[in-house]
Amino acid sequence: MKVLMMGWEFPPYNIGGLGTACHGIVKGLSKHDVDVLFLLPQIPYYKESCIKGLSLIGVNNIDLAPGKVKVKRMDAILVPYFDPSTWEEEKHKYFIYEKDNTLKPLTLYGKDIFNQIQKYAEQCEKVALAEDFDIIHAHDWMTFAAGVRAKEASGKPLVIHVHATEFDRTGGHPNQQIYDTERWGMHTADKIISVSNFTKGMIVQHYGIDPAKVEVVHNAVDKDNYVETVYEFNRLREKFKIVLFLGRITIQKGPDWFLHIAARILHERKDVMFVFVGTGDMENRIIEQAATMGIANHIIFAGHIPYNFIDKVYQVADIYIMPSISEPFGITPLEAMKNKIPTIISKQSGVAEVVNNCVKLDFWDCEKIAKEAIKILNNPELKERLVNGALEEVNNLNWDDSAAKCITVYNNVLRDSSW
Repeated sequence: MKVLMMGWEFPPYNIGGLGTACHGIVKGLSKHDVDVLFLLPQIPYYKESCIKGLSLIGVNNIDLAPGKVKVKRMDAILVPYFDPSTWEEEKHKYFIYEKDNTLKPLTLYGKDIFNQIQKYAEQCEKVALAEDFDIIHAHDWMTFAAGVRAKEASGKPLVIHVHATEFDRTGGHPNQQIYDTERWGMHTADKIISVSNFTKGMIVQHYGIDPAKVEVVHNAVDKDNYVETVYEFNRLREKFKIVLFLGRITIQKGPDWFLHIAARILHERKDVMFVFVGTGDMENRIIEQAATMGIANHIIFAGHIPYNFIDKVYQVADIYIMPSISEPFGITPLEAMKNKIPTIISKQSGVAEVVNNCVKLDFWDCEKIAKEAIKILNNPELKERLVNGALEEVNNLNWDDSAAKCITVYNNVLRDSSW
């Protein structure tokens, strides 16, 4: 089987969890002898993948003749996790790569991110006409237009994979144009994969989708990448306990709630530092809020950390907290557990469906979250019990199983639709 797959990020060209999930699924598919042609909006240059059966191509690098892929530049990008307003604020900071790998400012085809989405879709349609494949798999809203155009051009079925909805990303205040794109993609697709029952409920409730059209495939964690290491932050650990926030600093991830949790913990223990790893549109606001709350000297903003250093970051932490207000799945708790870090997660998450050896609380209950964090910091036996139980759980979660479920979805779509 060969899959034409579309996503807006893939390691090492990623800044968020979607890229991690795409990598895990593709790696799992390769073990089931499924070939994947993965189309990214733009990458610096074509590079052979180390994953068997995967061809990773940026659509800025392609010019198509029948059955062939040649290199050509297209000045169009999709920046992960940008909404239209953020795009307008940030687009001037982005560059594309020339043939000699030198940078030049991005030349826009249009004034907004939706124009870029359409340019990406046009290139994906060309690929769909030139390549041989069995099924299309499109990840999240920015690729839905590309998936639909590929479906119409090739006559092949479309599976869309919902990693987050606009309701999750905006805290329940969706951008109408993004919502319309999501709804159109969901109704046009032949099948929908959701990362959790939590997200399936959102799809059914807010987008008017028949529950029978939605299959749940939980995410997993890549245990092969675990590396024992010593990180520079270990110097900090000589004097402080470290509580970690790792994710985009956006309303969905609850960074403001993390600050309120920090303030309550500091009321009981002064020997704790709180580390933000990640960037996002709320970063400046959170920095100012920490200063206003009088806790800035206990807050560290580490910025974006490269994908291959993520394990090192977890390993300096004493506790990982995920206070997301609406988390479709949430791979980061699994990564923390893999790295032997006790974890506190929001009940409002998909990952809460698959793990039990962690603390699960409502994201807004800062008092309880702080109390549980203090219990863990004060009680080594509790910490060890959580860590050992969590390790057993994550060892039973793997991308091979997730990929096998995706293949079942593919086969059912191909059979039921008589493609």
